[in-house]
Amino acid sequence: MDPEEEEILRERLAELKHEHKDLDDIIERLSQSQPIDFLQMARMKKRKLALKDIIQKIESDLLPDIIA
Repeated sequence: MDPEEEEILRERLAELKHEHKDLDDIIERLSQSQPIDFLQMARMKKRKLALKDIIQKIESDLLPDIIA
């Protein structure tokens, strides 16, 4: 992976982590408001899990391959 590709991945990773944190905050606020919109909360939790998977994939891609 060249340095330019790595930088692009790192920027994307930062954006995804920020979105993940924002969703976490929104879900927390939704759970404290009445009435609770369970459908909206479920959609946000699903999106948050999808983001987590993408974040883990990018982090894995950024780790250097170790030759054993």
